[in-house]
Amino acid sequence: MSRPLILVTNDDGITSLGILNLVTVMKELGEVLVVAPDGPQSGMGHAITVGDTLRLTESNIFDGVRAYECSGTPADCVKMARHFVCKDNRQPDIVVSGINHGSNTSISVLYSGTMSAAIEGAIEGTPAIGFSLCDYSHKANFSHTPEIVKRITKQVLEKGLQKGVALNVNIPPKRNEAIKGIRVCRQANAKWVEEFVERLDPNGRKYYWMTGNFVNFDKGEDNDEWAIANNYVSVVPCQFDLTAHSAIPVLNEEWEILG
Repeated sequence: MSRPLILVTNDDGITSLGILNLVTVMKELGEVLVVAPDGPQSGMGHAITVGDTLRLTESNIFDGVRAYECSGTPADCVKMARHFVCKDNRQPDIVVSGINHGSNTSISVLYSGTMSAAIEGAIEGTPAIGFSLCDYSHKANFSHTPEIVKRITKQVLEKGLQKGVALNVNIPPKRNEAIKGIRVCRQANAKWVEEFVERLDPNGRKYYWMTGNFVNFDKGEDNDEWAIANNYVSVVPCQFDLTAHSAIPVLNEEWEILG
């Protein structure tokens, strides 16, 4: 059998250290195709480019790997890979996104370009994984990530995923103690509490800088925030169906305007 075709993308841009680490691991597991943003796209969520042009340029940044840099968002990159680069050829067997420079636990999954690329793969019916390292330092140490990334990716390649599911994998920062293990978790009940700092530009016009703090309301020990805090890798299965199914019978029973 031929080696699996692995589509690699990210949201930190094609020159980031995280994607270099991811490509290096994926080369051990299959044939690699990279389509990644030409610059940082963090916080873009599942945005797509509809009112502007897209540019796609072949790159030789990764030795022995076919790679393209795209002017669009992470979701654009997956769409371009599937429907242009691979249009008349073999389609990817798996989509892997990352390794993101920073956490994508809890509510951050909604804002994450890393995870939106993975979820775009799931929308297309392709098994997909988003990898993040929970370290925002400019000197973040990725040295402990390859074995974790390899183990989880091999499991997905061998056993597959349910249709429409993408895995959100968060890896603790490098610490003195070894990582305790890998846990399948739920998304924690936590959120960002934003603040806006008002400033003046050199012309005296107001502008605003968004800041804030991350607040965890969750006291459970089965969620991704708990796992990372306790030095476990968290794996959260995600889906693109945002329907609150439990609310449907309540609305049908209680609303008087239906029917």
